[in-house]
Order: sequence, then C-alpha cells, then structure tokens
Amino acid sequence: MNSRERILAAVDHREPDRVPVDLGATPSSGISAMAYGNLKKQLHIAGGHTRIYDVVQQLAQPEEEILNRFRIDVVDVGRMFNTADDDWYDIKMANGETAQYPKWFHPQQEKDGSRHAYIANGALIATMPAGGAFFDQTYFPYLDEYPPNFKNLPDAMNKVLWAALVHSPWDNAGKPDFWQQLRERTMALRRRTDRALMVVVGCNLFEWGTFLRRIDNFLMDLVTDQQHVEALLDALMEIHLVTLEKVCREVGDLADILRFGDDLGMDSGPFMSPEIYRKLFKPRHKMLCDYVKKNSGMRTFLHSCGSVYKLIPDLIEAGYEILNPVQTNCTDMEPEKLKKEFGRDITFWGGGADTRFVLNRAAPDEVKEHVKKRLDIFMPGGGFVFNTVHNILPEVPPENIIAMFEAVEEFNG
Repeated sequence: MNSRERILAAVDHREPDRVPVDLGATPSSGISAMAYGNLKKQLHIAGGHTRIYDVVQQLAQPEEEILNRFRIDVVDVGRMFNTADDDWYDIKMANGETAQYPKWFHPQQEKDGSRHAYIANGALIATMPAGGAFFDQTYFPYLDEYPPNFKNLPDAMNKVLWAALVHSPWDNAGKPDFWQQLRERTMALRRRTDRALMVVVGCNLFEWGTFLRRIDNFLMDLVTDQQHVEALLDALMEIHLVTLEKVCREVGDLADILRFGDDLGMDSGPFMSPEIYRKLFKPRHKMLCDYVKKNSGMRTFLHSCGSVYKLIPDLIEAGYEILNPVQTNCTDMEPEKLKKEFGRDITFWGGGADTRFVLNRAAPDEVKEHVKKRLDIFMPGGGFVFNTVHNILPEVPPENIIAMFEAVEEFNG
C-alpha cells in the first residue's frame, strides 16, 4: 500500500499492510517547536527551519526529512501556504533556541519575558508567560452577557485567539484569491505525494461557546440558559455551513479527511450529560457530518480531548468516522475497552503513546514496550492510525520520540 491507501484502509476498518502513522497533520497530533528542535539535534539534522505554524500552541511544521524518516502517512494541506523564506522571521524560544514565526504574527515582548498578542483595536487577546510554551486566551467577547442578536458574531469570533491567531491555511483566508489558491495548492500537493491529505476546518460548537462566554459561564448556560445557547449554536451553524460549502467545493475531491474539533470531555467524563449533548449538539454535529458526506469524498474526523466514552455511541450516530486524540489516561478510556466496544464503528486516531505520564517521563525502552502494547490492542482489524495522545510537548526527551517511532517499525517487522 502507499500512504494514502494505508490511511483509508484503516478508516474503512481494513487492516493495512503496516501501522499508519501521523505526525503534524493536525494541531492536535503534532509536536511542540522546542521538542522538534531538540529532535532534529538528536538526529543530527542540520539546516532547515523550526517553523511555528500554529502560534497559539507553538507547534512546529514537520519538514520533509522528518516525515520521510518516520514514514509519516498523512499531511495537512495548510503546509502548502507560507512556503517562502520571507513568509517567516527568526525568534528566540523560551529555551533560547531559534525558531521562526509567520511574518503576520508579532507579539509584544514584555520586560518580564512574557509575550502579549494584541489585535488592531489594541485589545490584549492572548498571553504567554516567560518560559511558557503556548498562548492563553485573555479576552472573552461575551463574558458579561449575550448580545441582543448575533449579527456581529463574526466580529466577536475574530477577537478570540483561535480565530485571530489561526494556523495555516486559514491565516491566508482574508486574501481575495484564497479559495482558488486552496484548490490549486491542494491539487499540487496531491500530485507530488501519495500521503493522505487532511484539511483542518474546526467548525467547533461547544468550544466556541467557551471561547466567547468563558468555560465556567458556558457550562452553566448549558443547564440554565439553553435558549441563548441554542441561538448562539444556530448562528455558529450558519457560519460553519458556509465554510463547509466552500471547502467541499474546492477540495472535497482532493483532500481525504476533514478534521472537525470540539473538546467535549474532561479527565473524569464529558463536560455535559449525554442528554444535554443529544439535545444541543448532536443534531448540529450530524448536520455538519451529513453535509461533508453528501458534498465530498472526505472522511469525517473529530478532535475531542478528555473522557468521551459516554458520548461515543452518539458521536458515531452523528456521523464521525474518526476520533482523536483518544485520551487513554482519562476515566473509561482504557484502550482495551474502547477497541472492544467501538473498534468496528469508529477509527481511533491517537492513543498510541501516553504523553502525560510515559513519553515525557519513562526511559526509551519503557516507551517502546508501552507503544507496542498499544499497537497490539488497537491495530488488529484496522480502525487505527498511530499518533500520540495529543501533541508532543516541549519537555519530551528526543530519545523517547525516536524510541516511539522505532517501536512502530519493530512492530511492523
């Protein structure tokens, strides 16, 4: 199989010829810029650049040499944007190493070493403390109350860091020829690689409520103010369906997978009861999935952190074919349990290495043993793409990252 065939076989629950692998095809399956720089040093890879394509999470865009070395099977179409050297400029990361930011992103460096991100009206929307590894949201447009209507919802969304500081290709979306460029560049990528192609779209619903209202307020709203919640969700759906129409039209015949996002879980369980999910979110999630399936050939991928075990049957019914990051260290998210109960109906994209307790703390031989056990559980019968539980964070030793990928190769035999 080539890489695209391998990924699609896994999603179709056919066991591929070898373990399909992702690194960096989404902003929840990637690698911190600091960890990436350390990995290149460990591998004695000189030259190239550590380019921070996702400035909020400070994630590096893996270069071709890394993709080839670890036999990565899938890439994000966003890598076809910001490809010129003058699209980037050098910065110093918290560990003193050099990386690059996209030229449009110029956070203000404070005397204490922190970095602050402002929008055009001077509002502070995000901050990263000295020594930090990602930006935190500081501005919540609907913090005090909902507006009387949602006519200006796009303006409010553009004041939230996830939209104002968005990763490629969407940092180019304001250009007049963006949609034409998205199609042309995706077509060029498909011609030059046999890797599967991912388009990261988002279309978050629950999370946009937390971005606009702040999570404590929005969680209470789910119970005490469902009228406003539903009005907001309907306004978001109007925006999301317009975006999906354009994405499906331009790359629905070129990209293989469309990645949605909506963090529905915490360590101990879902943020909401299954009943509230079914009332407020499931019908709208189904509309999004149905639109993609009716208007494109792309598979539907949901990124949701946390313990979502209680919601997985509903997520499957809503139309999601792939679940990421498979946070196996949360309640009810044991690999054996997930594979046994849902392995025929949804593809687990992640869960291959625990980034909270193992990859960052264990010895390389322990990492290998851990990864091989996960592969023994998840790989049989397909329905699995190898990836860590969310992004590889800055403190992860490069030896452990190498050991993780070596374990995959050894499993493949």
